Amino acid sequence: MPRTLVIDTATAACSVALIANGAVIAEMHEEVGRGHAERLMPMIAALPDGGRADAILVDCGPGSFTGVRVGLAAARALGLGWGVPVSGYSSTAVLATAASASGDTVGIALIGGHGELFVQRYATRPLAPLSELRSLVPADAALALSDTEIVGSGAAQLIAARGNGTAHPALPRAADARLLPSALSALPPSPIYGRDADAKAGPGG
Repeated sequence: MPRTLVIDTATAACSVALIANGAVIAEMHEEVGRGHAERLMPMIAALPDGGRADAILVDCGPGSFTGVRVGLAAARALGLGWGVPVSGYSSTAVLATAASASGDTVGIALIGGHGELFVQRYATRPLAPLSELRSLVPADAALALSDTEIVGSGAAQLIAARGNGTAHPALPRAADARLLPSALSALPPSPIYGRDADAKAGPGG
């Protein structure tokens, strides 16, 4: 039975899973904050058969710049070494699919950089994005998401800024990638940073 190794290091969680035919064979999930590079490969090695799989799926972001790069580098290296395909998904999508039983729509809010939140809206039946990914200060994020339920590491901040709704604090979990529809789990394995780079080229650069 073909197996897929899922790698998720885009946020404060370091999460891996081995899945087959929509079922979780094994998983490891830790909230590490930092230190993904040190934890990721030992976690993969602890999976059955060292995590060896027929395909690799990786969270491309948004999240922390470092976390996104760690996951993508590992996925690409393993894919090359094993000779298997690598594809990606977004952290907002995997959070939305894990919460899809709660209502017809869900708002995702993840803590970003410089005091901003990554926000995106999803329809849950079937799962599909309803808005573009944006990086906004909490006050603007509160205006951008009208959904009653907000999921993600920035959910509490957004609900506090809006003054109504229900916050469901959560971080992406690799095992939940099995719930993603194929259209949302076949992205190129490239970073989704969610905001422009801090450094911008000058007039001559």
